[in-house]
Amino acid sequence: MKKTAFLISTGVLLLVGAIYFSFDGIAPARSMPGAQLVKIEQKWELPDILSEVSGIAMMDNNRIACIQDEDGIIFIYNLKTSKIEQKIEFGDSGDYEGIALVGKTAYVLRSDGSIFEVNEFANQTTPAIKHTIPLKGKYDFEGLCYDKKNNRLLLNIKDMDKDEFKPIFAFDLSTKQLIPKPVFNINFNDPVFDIMEVKKSGRILRPTEIGIHPLTGNIYVLEAKNPKLLILDPTGKPLKLYVFKEDQFRQAEGMSFSKEGKLFISNEGNHEPGNILQISLD
Repeated sequence: MKKTAFLISTGVLLLVGAIYFSFDGIAPARSMPGAQLVKIEQKWELPDILSEVSGIAMMDNNRIACIQDEDGIIFIYNLKTSKIEQKIEFGDSGDYEGIALVGKTAYVLRSDGSIFEVNEFANQTTPAIKHTIPLKGKYDFEGLCYDKKNNRLLLNIKDMDKDEFKPIFAFDLSTKQLIPKPVFNINFNDPVFDIMEVKKSGRILRPTEIGIHPLTGNIYVLEAKNPKLLILDPTGKPLKLYVFKEDQFRQAEGMSFSKEGKLFISNEGNHEPGNILQISLD
C-alpha cells in the first residue's frame, strides 16, 4: 500500500511539474492556429538588466532606446557594439510598457496610463513631467508610438472591462491631453481574424505594442502572449494578420522601425536572455 501511494504521489508531482513548466514557457513552444515562421535578418541578445525589455524606440541606425517593466530608466543600446552605452533615470520603479521619441524628447508609458515626458532625455537635464489619463473604468495600457503626421502619440489597450473591441487612443502633443474617444477601434469580428479558427473575443488580441511604418503610414499592432502582428491602414482598417510561432517570439513586447522601414521587435527573456530581432515579413 505504501509503495502504491508513493507511486501515485510521484506521478501527481510529475504531472503538476509538467503543467507548471509548460505554462512558464519552458516546455516546447505552443503556437496558435495559422502560425507561421518569419525571416529573422539579425538577432541581438540583451544583457540581464534588459531581460524584461518592454519597449523600444529607434534613435538612429545604430542605437535603440529601451525600457523594461520594473525600473524608471531609459537604456540606450548600441546595435553595433551590442552594449548599453547610457542609462537615463526618469522615475521610480513601476510597470513601464512603452516608449516613443519625438525629437529630443522621450515619452514613456506606464501601464496605469501615466505618460512621462523626458525632455532632452539624452542629456538628462530636467526632471520628467508626468501626465495622467482621466479615463473611467479599468484599462491596462501597453504600447506607445509617435504619430508624426497628426502630432500625437498612439496608445494601445491590452485589457479593459469590456471585450467588445480593442480601442486605440491618442494623446495630443499640442495640448498634452488625451483625446477622450478612441481614434480607432479593432473589432474582433473582422474577417482578418478568420485564419486563427478560434472563438472571437477580447482574448483574440491583447496588444502589447503599436507602431507606424515610416513609409506606408500603416499601423502595426503587436501582441506578446500568443504572438501576432496586426496591420491596419492609416484609417484603422485591418489589412493583414500575422500569427507568429512562439519559438521565434517568446514574448514580443517592443517594436520600432528604422527610417528606411526595417522592422525591429524585442522579446522578454522568459528564462532566456531578452533579445531584439530585425525581421522581414513576406
